[in-house]
Amino acid sequence: MLSLVGLGCGLALLIVLAMRGVNLFIATPLCAAIVALTSGLPLLPVEGQSATDLVSTYMQGFAGFVSSWFFMFLLGSIFGKLMEDTGAAESVARWVVDRIGVRHAAFAVVAACVVLTYGGVSLFVVAFSVYPTALSLFRAADLPRRFIPAALGFGSITITMTAAGSPEIQNWIPIKFLHTSPWAGWQASLVAAIVMAALGQWWLNSMIRRAKARGERFETRENDPVSSRSHLPSPLLSLVPLLVVLALSFLLHERYHTGALIIALFAGCVATAALGWRYLAQPGHALAEGSTGALIAIGNTAAVVGFGAVAKAAPAFAETVTWITHLPGGGIVNAAIAVSLIAAMTGSASGGQAIALPILAPLYLAQGVDPGQLHRSVALASGALDAMPHNGYIVTTIRAICGDTHQAAYWPMAAMTMAVPTLGLIVALACFALGLD
Repeated sequence: MLSLVGLGCGLALLIVLAMRGVNLFIATPLCAAIVALTSGLPLLPVEGQSATDLVSTYMQGFAGFVSSWFFMFLLGSIFGKLMEDTGAAESVARWVVDRIGVRHAAFAVVAACVVLTYGGVSLFVVAFSVYPTALSLFRAADLPRRFIPAALGFGSITITMTAAGSPEIQNWIPIKFLHTSPWAGWQASLVAAIVMAALGQWWLNSMIRRAKARGERFETRENDPVSSRSHLPSPLLSLVPLLVVLALSFLLHERYHTGALIIALFAGCVATAALGWRYLAQPGHALAEGSTGALIAIGNTAAVVGFGAVAKAAPAFAETVTWITHLPGGGIVNAAIAVSLIAAMTGSASGGQAIALPILAPLYLAQGVDPGQLHRSVALASGALDAMPHNGYIVTTIRAICGDTHQAAYWPMAAMTMAVPTLGLIVALACFALGLD
């Protein structure tokens, strides 16, 4: 019982601290210590003993994430900085505004994220690539910049992350356990995606309109890239690096998996520098700024992963997972509820699937549940409630990339990345109930 109380208190405190803007390098070890103390886990490793301890478990989660994602974060951040410093991002932004008008600036940001994530660029680094363009678009349209994280999240982790055919890992994890294909349940997935796209864009535009009616406008910051350049690369030339990243990640994904993203982002960096060299005044500065940004971003995310590793080691966590995955009833609805709740606890869509599926897959397949429907339900459910304030993607996008605060940016982002995906899950479940696979 004490372990359960500690787990709940540690998670609740982490959410509160994240919302208040407390540094995650301080908040996550503190909250992990609460979980460890109430769960009987030693705080420090003891030589000769193999018992799970706070420091070792936290650092295994922290270092494991850095080991897996460092080069993607590094190259993604440098790519975004080069797009910014060469003026390529602003050139694309001006072209978009001229063609579709400032009223559709938010839609342009969402569309760019949709194309990149569905093309194979990891959602963890899409924000790095699109943020400079988003900033230029919102500046030109005079939209409140606190909605940029919501637009980035809506395009990256709502419509495409768990859709049929998506190359994101959240769509591929179920394949291992259900022996399905990434296109499982594509018809219901398509209907859900259309509903999410329409409702989400309407809701995002409505929130921005209400904010502008209250007098909110774009606020320029001291460290913003220069927006008054008279000489910019051509828009078509500026699109080439984005197309390079998209094409290579799509073509190489099946063969190299996450390695394809490293190749694609490196090629994107080279293409950006080569095509925009005459506009790049300080290449060394761009590399240094991009590298520093990557370290901050991956550090914030890894800190949350470290807390999650300690939480998983608590006895109460295993008991809670067992209870959730054995709720009364059966079928895809119960599976979706179980994965949603575990993803909310861990603050991770992929983590929710990885924990739940080894238990759920044999349980529900034995009941005769259709594997394709289960695949799509689990995938969509993992992205419904995972975007808690301490979620790694949320923290990285709001703080490290956009330089904003949870108080200002989280609630619009939660509407896009929690409420809208939950509706999409409900739509997909309704489609399955009506016999549409």
